[in-house]
Amino acid sequence: MASWWDLRPFFRFQSVRTRFQEFRTREVQLGSHTVSSHGYAVARTHKHDWLILLLLVLIVISLYIIHPFHRFVGEDMMTDLKYPLKSNTVPAWAIPIYAILLPIVIFLGVYIRRRDVYDLHHAVLGLLFSVLITAVFTEAIKNAVGRPRPDFFWRCFPDGKDVYDKWGDVICHGDQKVIKEGYKSFPSGHTSGSFSGLGFLSLYLSGKIKAFDRKGHVAKLCIVFLPLLVASLVGISRVDDYWHHWQDVFAGGLLGLTVATFCYLQFFPPPYHSGGWGPYAYFRMLEESRGMTQVPSVHNSGQAQLAEAQAESQEEQGLHGCMGLTLSRDHHAALNDCESGRG
Repeated sequence: MASWWDLRPFFRFQSVRTRFQEFRTREVQLGSHTVSSHGYAVARTHKHDWLILLLLVLIVISLYIIHPFHRFVGEDMMTDLKYPLKSNTVPAWAIPIYAILLPIVIFLGVYIRRRDVYDLHHAVLGLLFSVLITAVFTEAIKNAVGRPRPDFFWRCFPDGKDVYDKWGDVICHGDQKVIKEGYKSFPSGHTSGSFSGLGFLSLYLSGKIKAFDRKGHVAKLCIVFLPLLVASLVGISRVDDYWHHWQDVFAGGLLGLTVATFCYLQFFPPPYHSGGWGPYAYFRMLEESRGMTQVPSVHNSGQAQLAEAQAESQEEQGLHGCMGLTLSRDHHAALNDCESGRG
C-alpha cells in the first residue's frame, strides 16, 4: 500500500497527460505534409525510383515487340486448340483503368482526408512498380514459353484448312499479328495485371481500415476481398473467352499477387501491424522531427510503467479512426518495453 508521501501516481498521471499532448501534437503534424509543401522533396528523394519506372516501361514495350518462341504444334495437338476465336470480354485498354487509375483515385481520396503526401506518393509509386514489374515478368515468360492459346487453330488457319511441314509442325497462313498473339498464352497478362494492381489496392485498404486488428469485424474483410474478387472474375473471363488455359490464369494471378505483396511491403508495414495504416517514410519522418530524444525515465517501477502504457493504449484506441486517418502506435511494443524496463 502506497504511503501518503508517495508521489508516483501523480507523476504517472502527469506522464500520461504529457504523452497525450504529444500525441495530439503529432496529430496536427499529420495534416501538415501536403503535396504543395513536401511533394517535390519527397519525389526528389525517390527520383531514382521514378527513373527505374521509366526504364521498366521501355522494357515492357520492347518485350511486347519481340516475337515469342514458336513452339512445335503438331496435328495431334490441335484437339485442345480448336476452341472458337472470340473477342475479349474485358478489353486490354480496360486494365489500366481498373488496375491503375481506380486505385490512384482511392489514394487521392485518402490523401484529401489525411493530407499526408508520404502516403500518397508511396502508394502511387508502389502501385506502379507492382504493375510494371508484373508486366515485365509476364511478357518475358510469354515470349520464352510460347504456349499456344486454346483458339490457336483458327488463328493459324482462319479458313479451316490446316497445313503442316515435313516435321509435322504447323504452317500458318493467317494474319501475322493474330498468329503472334496465339503463341502468348502462358501466363495470362490480363490476370497478372489485374492482381498486381487490385491486389496492391486490397493490401492498401486492409492497412487503412485495420482489417486485422483482432476485433472480429468481418465487414472489413468484405472490403479487402472486393478488389480480389474483381481480379478473379477477370481471370475467369479469359478462360471463358478461350484466350487462355486455366493454368495460364492461375499462374498469372499468383504472379501478380506475389509481386503486389513484395512492392507493398517495400513501402508499408504489414496490414496486421498496428502501424500498418501508414508508410514507413511517415514514421521515419516523425522520429527524425522529434530527434528521438523523448525517452521515458527508467526509474519508475515496472508495475507503474505497465499501468501507464495500458492507460495510454486505451486513450489512443479511442482516438484511432477506422480508416487509419489518425496517428497510431504499436501498443504491444510499448507494453513489452515497459515490462522489460526499457519504456
